[in-house]
Amino acid sequence: MLIATWNVNSIRTRLSQIIDWMSQVNPDILCLQETKVMDDSFPIEPFKNLGYSVEVYGQKSYNGVAIISKTKAENVQKGFSFKDYDQNIEIFLDQKRLISAEFNGIKIINVYVPNGSSLESDKFQYKINWLNCLASFLNEQEEEGKSICLMGDFNVAPSDLDIHDPDKYEGGIMASEIERNALNNVLKERLIDSFRIFEKNTGHWSWWDYRNNAYELNKGWRIDQIYISKELSSKLKSCVIDSSPRENVRPSDHAPVMIDLNLNVIDDDFFESEDDFFEI
Repeated sequence: MLIATWNVNSIRTRLSQIIDWMSQVNPDILCLQETKVMDDSFPIEPFKNLGYSVEVYGQKSYNGVAIISKTKAENVQKGFSFKDYDQNIEIFLDQKRLISAEFNGIKIINVYVPNGSSLESDKFQYKINWLNCLASFLNEQEEEGKSICLMGDFNVAPSDLDIHDPDKYEGGIMASEIERNALNNVLKERLIDSFRIFEKNTGHWSWWDYRNNAYELNKGWRIDQIYISKELSSKLKSCVIDSSPRENVRPSDHAPVMIDLNLNVIDDDFFESEDDFFEI
């Protein structure tokens, strides 16, 4: 099962690029972020023509997430909702940033984490609160015994390896200890970074700023990630970042990230010991 995530930075602007990419790559599931369109204006027909089903959760001009899949999604949930939660989640409902669904017994959770603007901004505290809410959401899924695939644009570089110039940006927005701690609180020890199973080195980016020729100079960040439950690790065949769409005319500033899961593999211990896990 080929599962991909891509912040497309406007579904209508990048539609032809997305359709072309899907026609070439043929993903089973594609999670999109920053669709920037209301649900009734989402261009569903081109995806249906490719044989895909579409679930959307969007708003005008900002945010928005979608799950596009070859098989129809089950148990679709849009936004946060909890059986028992001590924080008022109403503050998160205006911004459409999370959609989840189940496929073949796997809970796919697609997120667009707030950017946070700057460490001094009110938006930064909103980001941390949102991540804390996501952690509670994951707690609920874990209690239900779900195998989880959490993906999207996290707007956090998990470590200095995920920034082209960590000395310049360390401690700032998307690279602060507060954000990394909040992300680790989401992951706890239940989810692992698919990409770091295969690649331990720096120099691999999923986002390049539009400014200052960042892509041409390869000055990027890895802020788009796919995290999976440990029990899925034995089924994981690969995780790659496909930077080729970034070379398009008027591209998204993000590249797709993909994992390939072989669901026919019998569960076994993927790692010989806990030391084999890559710590972020």
